[in-house]
Amino acid sequence: MHRLAENVMHFGRVLRQAGVPVGTDRIQLALQALQVAGLESRVDFRAALAACLLDRHEHRAMFDQAFDLYWRDPDLAGRMMQMLLPQVRANNANAPPPPPENRRLGEAFSANAPPRPPQPEPPEEVQVEATLTFSERELLQRADFDTMSPDEWLQAKRALRRMKPLFEPVATRRTRPAARPGRADWRATLQAMARQGGDLLQPRWRAPRARPAPLVVLADISGSMSRYSRMLLHFTHTLARADVRVESFVFGTRLTRTTHLLRQRDPDLAVAQVVRAVQDWSGGTRISACLHQFNQQWARRTLSGRATVLLVTDGLEHGHTEALRFEMERLHKSCRRLVWLNPLLRWQGFEPKAAGIRTMLPHVDRFVPAHNLDSLEQLTRLLADDTPAGRH
Repeated sequence: MHRLAENVMHFGRVLRQAGVPVGTDRIQLALQALQVAGLESRVDFRAALAACLLDRHEHRAMFDQAFDLYWRDPDLAGRMMQMLLPQVRANNANAPPPPPENRRLGEAFSANAPPRPPQPEPPEEVQVEATLTFSERELLQRADFDTMSPDEWLQAKRALRRMKPLFEPVATRRTRPAARPGRADWRATLQAMARQGGDLLQPRWRAPRARPAPLVVLADISGSMSRYSRMLLHFTHTLARADVRVESFVFGTRLTRTTHLLRQRDPDLAVAQVVRAVQDWSGGTRISACLHQFNQQWARRTLSGRATVLLVTDGLEHGHTEALRFEMERLHKSCRRLVWLNPLLRWQGFEPKAAGIRTMLPHVDRFVPAHNLDSLEQLTRLLADDTPAGRH
């Protein structure tokens, strides 16, 4: 049992390195559960560990892979080294794709491996910088999401993960003690008088408590928007990791709520779940019908008059513009600030000639581009700005 306890403890450390929050108390609970469940059945052993070490369904896939590798495979070191090396996929179209967490899990298994011997430093080379106008980072900041190379796409996703967005604080109905004169706190004032023998030396005050405004993201995933929306879903995942309540929806020909899917810690896995969950990705678009569904089913539950709405679409609606005008006006009145992110603004000579864009434009507070990293950084500054919203 002593050797088993060491293995269970090491297994918990592996899960922790892979991103699953496993504390010491859970490991102790798992050891107690194994004494009750017994070790005769592998199914019971697995169920006992999962029940004690997991508290979220999204971590189940990582646990299953780690369990199969840790408790069964005798060639564990070889398998882990294989995960960490570059893979060459065989020409077999029917082969299933590798699980997305494998590389992260391999790094977790190798966390306690002995350090490699130091490698000799390469000889110093003199390189001539050919780019004199912009650095690589500046070029990446201005690269369009739709024309990025695969390497630029990976670098852009890493840049989004490092982004630290701030949000505009909004006063709530709750109050907190304040030093400056404002709303009188009679209860605290009377308590202070009682402690001081009935003398009123200094009145107490309260001020409204401020919290970041909730955020609602409505992203168009139609054919003309799919590549932008995929990167903006990564951006939404970054926003959801901050201290703010974020509700996210995608729409093409129908509306799909994706808030629970973006709670996955791994952004690539979260976006992949969204793509698999929706059935109209890269299809057509029915903006007015989807906004009608949102206004009917979700506006009251997610907006409550205080939320900021990010509407991500090119506005190329081919439906009835009068219905679109009604839904946009209703959405604008239900939220505190409506920001329209449109990739078409990347063109210098853009003019709102399309009927859908002309219909939607009078009902938004901000009309901003969303086609590269620079535009998303400008958006974070806009979300942190507490000045009153004006008409685009």
